[in-house]
Amino acid sequence: MLISSLRTTIFCGCRSAGKSFQYSTRSPLRKWLLKRGHSTVTVEGGTSTSAAAASVPNAASNRIVGRWLLGCSGLVVGAIVLGGVTRLTESGLSMVDWHLVREMKPPQSEGEWEAEFSKYQQFPEFKILNHNMTLPEFKFIFYMEWGHRMWGRLVGLAYILPTIYFWKKGYFTRSMKGKVLGLCGFVFFQGLLGWYMVKSGLEEKPESHDIPRVSQYRLSAHLGSALLLYCASMWTGLTLLLPAHRIAETKKLMQLRRFAKGTGGLVFLTALSGAFVAGLDAGLVYNSFPKMADRWIPDDLLAFSPTLKNFFENPTTVQFDHRILGITSLTAITGLYLFSRRMMLPKRAKIAISLLAAMAYTQVALGIATLLLYVPTPLAATHQSGSVALLSLAIWVLAELRRMPK
Repeated sequence: MLISSLRTTIFCGCRSAGKSFQYSTRSPLRKWLLKRGHSTVTVEGGTSTSAAAASVPNAASNRIVGRWLLGCSGLVVGAIVLGGVTRLTESGLSMVDWHLVREMKPPQSEGEWEAEFSKYQQFPEFKILNHNMTLPEFKFIFYMEWGHRMWGRLVGLAYILPTIYFWKKGYFTRSMKGKVLGLCGFVFFQGLLGWYMVKSGLEEKPESHDIPRVSQYRLSAHLGSALLLYCASMWTGLTLLLPAHRIAETKKLMQLRRFAKGTGGLVFLTALSGAFVAGLDAGLVYNSFPKMADRWIPDDLLAFSPTLKNFFENPTTVQFDHRILGITSLTAITGLYLFSRRMMLPKRAKIAISLLAAMAYTQVALGIATLLLYVPTPLAATHQSGSVALLSLAIWVLAELRRMPK
């Protein structure tokens, strides 16, 4: 009897405990935990939510993707700087054809170098500008352009291969998948645009008496697309790595945010106008500052007809516009800095704005020095790199001031 009673008691207790557990899984606390995504309670069947959570993007995978995108943006900076040096050393037209794989190996033997040099001699740059060039001199400009193209292929691999890996790992959200596909597509577009730009400098132009050079329109499109790729990569990487600040949405903050967006757009436009300066060698027409040949407004500012043509094809107007945009950008950044001093901002945001202001003055000083010294290659390359550094700081400021996601 005693054993039978004990058996009955244990059986009833187990049934009661089972009902209590089933009730607990339907309790308000359980529902709240499930809604928050923090539950560690196992349900009937013994499956755990931790295995499912491992396959979806989380804070750790976001950090990995963010660092990868910042690394890619660094490689894009390298391509921009190397492209600027290639342009300054007039090396961009040394490779007269384009092959995705075959040109990855430069000429090895003396015969191969002679054949490559012979191809270059058939195009306008050699006939008009470099007709006295020797083979060793040709090798230098060839390696400059070859290095730029190989760096571009490295950038492409840095975007595409990790994208495939992270996609298979499930590191991307649905929106992130669209972003990385857009970035990879933009890399392909950038490569095609680069060759389209080079082709413009290889064409015979019997009606022109100017030295052979690539179209300033295509050069600005090539630089502009590289800057867009860089901005998109850096912005996406920063938003994944830097948590948004919890700042009260005051009227002053909204004004500061709009001010920062406008200033960032102005910095981008100034950098893009530099492509027209480079494409037309406009840095060599008036090498004085602040006046242009003892005049605030030069006589040949609107020499071309129609008037609109001056802003894109007249070296005087292009340099004048670049000066105005640079000074306007400096003024806007100074105003942004002074306005931000009157507000309570997070420490990181204050540091970003202070560095932006310091870099703006440095960049203007570099630009003036480049102009007065007749565009020496090292200084001009530093000035071009400074424009990317200034744009980077503007993006950082915008990332620090962005709204909290809802």
